Amino acid sequence: MSSTLIERPAPTAAPRSDAAPRRRTRVFALPEARWAAAATVLFLIALPLQLTGAPAWAWGPLYALAYATGGWEPAWAGLQALREKTLDVDLLMIVAALGAAAVGQVMDGALLIVIFATSGALEALATARTADSVRGLLDLAPATATRLLPDGGEETVPTEELAVGDTVLVRPGERIGADGKVLDGASEVDQATITGEPLPVAKETGDEVFAGTLNGNGALRVRVDRDASDSVIARIVAMVEEASETKAPTQLFIEKVEQRYSIGMVIATLAVFAVPLAFGAAFTGSLLRAMTFMIVASPCAVVLATMPPLLSAIANAGRHGVLVKSAVVMERLGQVDAVALDKTGTLTEGTPRVTDVRPLTGSGLTEEDLLALAAAAEHPSEHPLARAVVDAARTRGLALADAEHFASTPGVGITATVEGRTIAVGAPTRLINGRTDAASARAAVIAAELEEAGRTAVLVEADGVPVGVLGIADRLRPDAAETVTALTGLTGRTPMLLTGDNPRAAAHLAAEVGVTEVRAALLPQDKVAAVREQATAGRKVLVIGDGVNDAPALAAAHTGIAMGRAGSDLALETADAVIVRDELATVPAVVALSRRARGFVVQNLVIASVFISVLVVWDLVATLPLPLGVLGHEGSTVIVGLNGLRLLREAAWTKARAEGGR
Repeated sequence: MSSTLIERPAPTAAPRSDAAPRRRTRVFALPEARWAAAATVLFLIALPLQLTGAPAWAWGPLYALAYATGGWEPAWAGLQALREKTLDVDLLMIVAALGAAAVGQVMDGALLIVIFATSGALEALATARTADSVRGLLDLAPATATRLLPDGGEETVPTEELAVGDTVLVRPGERIGADGKVLDGASEVDQATITGEPLPVAKETGDEVFAGTLNGNGALRVRVDRDASDSVIARIVAMVEEASETKAPTQLFIEKVEQRYSIGMVIATLAVFAVPLAFGAAFTGSLLRAMTFMIVASPCAVVLATMPPLLSAIANAGRHGVLVKSAVVMERLGQVDAVALDKTGTLTEGTPRVTDVRPLTGSGLTEEDLLALAAAAEHPSEHPLARAVVDAARTRGLALADAEHFASTPGVGITATVEGRTIAVGAPTRLINGRTDAASARAAVIAAELEEAGRTAVLVEADGVPVGVLGIADRLRPDAAETVTALTGLTGRTPMLLTGDNPRAAAHLAAEVGVTEVRAALLPQDKVAAVREQATAGRKVLVIGDGVNDAPALAAAHTGIAMGRAGSDLALETADAVIVRDELATVPAVVALSRRARGFVVQNLVIASVFISVLVVWDLVATLPLPLGVLGHEGSTVIVGLNGLRLLREAAWTKARAEGGR
């Protein structure tokens, strides 16, 4: 059981230190980023030259280079698409930019190029970073394992060569090389990367262990039950990739809209040019009218109608500790109508703390005496529970005596000599071991009470006699209950709790924060199944988690948010947003802010549509002067841009927090 205490090797002392190593693609390693940066720099050099009245030969070539560097990739992709008989909006933007340049609006065209080049670079970077984190997860599993031979010998083999039925030896401090069952030995295994449990779990004969988890002080002989390709770690990787691919239908829908708009735009522009020409109109006039149509019908205002509110909301949320990874994510956050929460590290702080100190009647010890005695014995240990006991004693300012003859027994606990007394600290059931004396019976009752309340019970014995019981628990975040209430108000239903922890601890915590639906003892695939069950019911689920074990659910969800301080690399990369300071109360605020941003998007789309419609009709029915067309086009762009920037104000976040707290 996970309540026993053993001394653990120094390398495993730091929590979350064994997350997947970072494999981060550098920004400028991506060609899209290099071309976008070049186009932006050229544009920023040319613009002030033009505005200050410099001759055209000074800024014209710079704009031309900006067109070339930022536009050649989407133009080439668009031409390739034409070979497949499709027309996308990227090519339309290139045509619009060239059309603007053809009628003298070189700066407008260059700005379009820069916007689309930058968008493509950001999309490429997000894709690369997600792939990096998924590949890095595979590094959790060791490259080699010690396989035991039938004649009693040993050999070191690559883990991918292990076959079902092989027996491997896992020494203290090593990572387990394959999923399997313990044949012999006892130890405690840190499996936070798989189940999210904050404390190491005792493993003995017959227990299941997972590849990539970290062994404690005991040696284990493990029978391999799954191939490397079918391990839990490998399945997590597969599920992240699969869940990411399920977002493709939305993208396909967007591409269909782009295709129809692009085709309609091209046909309309050609018609505006060709029809008057066929009826005897002058070539120059017809071309000018067509180019004016191309400019006023250009979707610049539509693009800016969408982006400024969302980007302003992203910037505002970032100032308050929530990093939203894209405008698409900011929009999706406002659509959620169901929430699933992880327990350890999300609703709780992920660090065990002493909550109860219960000296036994007749022991002659006060709470301070009992805590000081246990902390002195635990001081040499680096086990998470031991650290919790020592920290509690230090917080109370207690002096700790020196411990001698320290020893740990996997699955039982620790012993040490403190001031001439033999002190044992460990799991009540293991230390009592069937004894029926009065002190042991009373200790068993207290331990049961603490465990019923969701605590981990730790028994303290002096010279073989129980003297008290400590209760240890992962502390609830101060804003957890407030957040659950706020999310309930926003979505209309109470969030559900998805955790790998034991059902009793999960139920106790859920009752504290007001969660009514609890699913405990879940592996990563179980969390994914729960999320997909909600999605099948038509709900847009927001998942909030922090660990590697949460990553598949974060990817499968409509939107995923990761806790930033203790979150694993994979969770941070897979999630759509990150809470930098681990302030849960910011979640309902950012959801409310997203809903406001989506409202601003609707406003801006209406404004942009009205302007475009009026200008297009004017150009078709009458003669729209090119300067007036440009003025109307740019005017609509400025209006929708300024409207969206209103969400940058501090008042926007304050109002969102108020709405999120209703």
